[in-house]
Amino acid sequence: MRKKIVAGNWKMNKNYNDGLSLFSEVLNMVKDEVRGEQIVVVCAPYIHLNSLSALAKDAKQVFVGAQNAHQEAAGAYTGEISSEMLSSVGVRYVILGHSERRQYFGENNALLAKKTDAVLQNNLKPIFCIGETLEERESGKYFEVIKSQIEEGVFHLSADDFSKLVLAYEPVWAIGTGVTASSEQAQEIHAFIRTEIAKKYGSDVAENTTILYGGSCNPKNAAELFAQKDIDGGLIGGASLKSRDFVDIVKTFNN
Repeated sequence: MRKKIVAGNWKMNKNYNDGLSLFSEVLNMVKDEVRGEQIVVVCAPYIHLNSLSALAKDAKQVFVGAQNAHQEAAGAYTGEISSEMLSSVGVRYVILGHSERRQYFGENNALLAKKTDAVLQNNLKPIFCIGETLEERESGKYFEVIKSQIEEGVFHLSADDFSKLVLAYEPVWAIGTGVTASSEQAQEIHAFIRTEIAKKYGSDVAENTTILYGGSCNPKNAAELFAQKDIDGGLIGGASLKSRDFVDIVKTFNN
């Protein structure tokens, strides 16, 4: 049975003290709301990770994630963080291939394949992001784009390693714009992704792969999105910076 996940991505927000306060609020508010196969992941800036992991040590279904990791184990890579370093401070999940990393830092599928390997080698779980730009959506090439991102980024993995992944579909045209893909548009892509996984690894792996929606998901539209057959939760940006909004999204699964 695939997990239901609500993952927050704080991006480059919150100073140290504000981050601890926000996470503490979330922990207190979700303790009676996370049930069954549902989990919550908070992906925070590096400065927060050690302290958030300590706060979450007794929270069985709340985990801490990082927003990126370097592909190499160690070396002269000033300013970078390795997967081993993240693991050493209690991180359990790592976002890879977020559209902002692809756009602003030139990360391509080949690089992300290496990052995925490094994360898995350190017993961390990648949240691997895929999605199309507005131009690619309007040109009708979005299925082709998403297929290549999956094939080149993660289809080199064994079925066992692939089963450790979480995928996140983020229509780039809906991130931070206030525009959300309709539930039908989101479901169409999620179903396509699951079909491609089935072709590669078989139906059992496909049916047990968690696929999140990440594109301006908020408390008002979460219920409709999460009700779709192939949408297993969300990768939440702006709404994760407000504890009440984030927890209201988490509670969607219990309504």
